[in-house]
Amino acid sequence: MKILIINSGSSSIKYQLMIMPTNEVICSGMIDRIGLETSNVTFKTASDSLEELLPIANHKVGLQKVADMLLDAEKGVIKSTSEIGAVGHRVVHGGSYFSDTTIITEEVKEKIKELSELAPLHNPAHLVGITVAEEIFSDAKQVAVFDTAFHQTIPVEAYKYAIPNYLLTENKVRVYGFHGTSHKYVSEKAIGYLENNSKIITIHLGNGCSMTAVKDGKSIDHTMGFSPANGLIMGTRAGDIDQSVIFYLTKNLSYTADEVNAILLKQSGMLGLTGYSDLRDIEAEAEKGNKDCQLALLMNAYRIRKYIGSYTAALNGLDAIIFTAGIGENSSYMRKLVCTDMDYFGIELDQEKNQVRSKSIREISKPNSKTKVLVIPTDEEYEIANQVYQLLQN
Repeated sequence: MKILIINSGSSSIKYQLMIMPTNEVICSGMIDRIGLETSNVTFKTASDSLEELLPIANHKVGLQKVADMLLDAEKGVIKSTSEIGAVGHRVVHGGSYFSDTTIITEEVKEKIKELSELAPLHNPAHLVGITVAEEIFSDAKQVAVFDTAFHQTIPVEAYKYAIPNYLLTENKVRVYGFHGTSHKYVSEKAIGYLENNSKIITIHLGNGCSMTAVKDGKSIDHTMGFSPANGLIMGTRAGDIDQSVIFYLTKNLSYTADEVNAILLKQSGMLGLTGYSDLRDIEAEAEKGNKDCQLALLMNAYRIRKYIGSYTAALNGLDAIIFTAGIGENSSYMRKLVCTDMDYFGIELDQEKNQVRSKSIREISKPNSKTKVLVIPTDEEYEIANQVYQLLQN
């Protein structure tokens, strides 16, 4: 079965066409920096590759570009859309409605739309992807894989907020957790590498960032909560913030609730601190001496280190930390900042190993480091394809 995976992030689209269950990748690619004049477009097959800089205004334009490349007369990999048996969609927020991979119906789309208020940077983009895919790949089964599913094992003392009980029982206000597809994949890879169900902290660093405490293969705590807005400092999201700041902005500075929401989700994080949302730009500016960029990187790493300490307590120990996703896999500088002055936790980074790039699992800690530091490339697309295939076989 040919399965097309569409992974729409807040500012990117990853896609992959696979044959399951053989796990053969026919083609893959990515469109990132969506919304900018210089969006990166890549398309790779076993024998060819294409890279372009194009202005991709939004996710709909980006997904249409993906379809055009798949069907291209010269470099395309399919002659007809009917060759696609299923399209698997990553969906960030499934709320309390979805805890498993689900075939998409009108009712499912309505629930995803309803949950857009909780994931405004993501769920709307997923809906666009689903709608476009339904039009282009009309013969294929459309399937949703929810980021929140992996975190259903978080215990009540971790997922419940200290607010009136009825807000949980009646309104389902609780920690849901996100990036679950990625955290599940890399934690399973780490367990296989370590050869035991270790106490692990997975650190997913991209435009969106999150961390998960994983014990015996299960998520027991996570930095994001009711929506993918809190926790770590992200590309445009503030992460953790005192709720009193929100009241101060609305009551004392006369911002509307919508304006505050826009500030915290789209104008904050690394963008608010530096004027740049892409870490590659921020690191380049920091090297040139830009003080704002230097400070933002330190703040980002400091927040991550605080959560490492917190989750080590929750796990009652720590065997390994895992860096993954675009920044986690590629930024040796960010990994260095996070692992600096963490010897109390048994984290000792090998600077030479940290500089090596690889698409395989690699250990970048010193041989005598009590806590292993691993870089594990995430493969959300494979994880989604596998879950889609398993669902359709049942």
